[in-house]
Amino acid sequence: MSLLARLPLTPQHHTVLSDAEFQQLRQLIYEKTGLYFQDNKRYLLESRVGRRLNELRLPNGQAYLRLLQNGQGRDEFRHLINAITINETYFFRAPAHLEVLERHILPEWLRTKRQVRIWSAGCSSGEEPYTLAIFLRDRIQPRYPNARFEIIGTDINTKVLKQAQQGLYGDYAVRNVPPEYLQRYFIQQGNRYQLRDEIRKMVKFQVLNLADEIAMSTMRNFDLIICANVLIYFDDNMKRRVVQSFYRSLVPGGYLFVGFSETLYGISQAFQPVRFGKAIVYRKEAEASESNTRRHG
Repeated sequence: MSLLARLPLTPQHHTVLSDAEFQQLRQLIYEKTGLYFQDNKRYLLESRVGRRLNELRLPNGQAYLRLLQNGQGRDEFRHLINAITINETYFFRAPAHLEVLERHILPEWLRTKRQVRIWSAGCSSGEEPYTLAIFLRDRIQPRYPNARFEIIGTDINTKVLKQAQQGLYGDYAVRNVPPEYLQRYFIQQGNRYQLRDEIRKMVKFQVLNLADEIAMSTMRNFDLIICANVLIYFDDNMKRRVVQSFYRSLVPGGYLFVGFSETLYGISQAFQPVRFGKAIVYRKEAEASESNTRRHG
């Protein structure tokens, strides 16, 4: 997923932003993206702004804030977001979710529908949606040849989305890919691995800010939304907003998958938590309550 970039906790740096400028900039970032920089992350924001000041040849933080607020601010804000979020993901990161899909959810769906729409929210450089594409191509489509799958990956970071569209990955990203899949669906190029076109064509990517409710309103009629290890970077208010948008984006009976360390407890009562073995996923129903959790073996 695209995460807040990380630096050592106590780096040495010169002050780029005054206290007032830091407060103003982090509020602007929060309002536009839902990401909030705590005081102990000020150094991180300053280091990234410092780079932008050098590249733009601006004298100080106040000049940078003025740029963000004028007519050219939209383009520069995109550069800033790319600078403060990074890619931290890999293929086949959540095999338990794939097992739930293969054993329980997809057989139920494919008895009654021909097309399944999947949204990977916060997909970063594409490993998650491409994992789904490989899994569906190899494990599901041979058993359900008439089924059609639409996979959309979104992220706020335009830089990592370009990497996703290229489909070129290093050793770290593919370290959990089963050897037979690595041979079948990748072309090794030195220490890099190029995803084959047959998989790349199964996924469409687009820029999307989860905090933008107007943009989120265009995402409709999905059977499955996967948003793993993204909500942890939002405060509770923003989590509620994003989860409510996800609810509206799902068809009745659709599912939301979040990270294994994440929960919707205290965030939303609109979804029905459903336990499949050790995995808990969230189902959209007409009347949902978090008071009872269904269990499946």
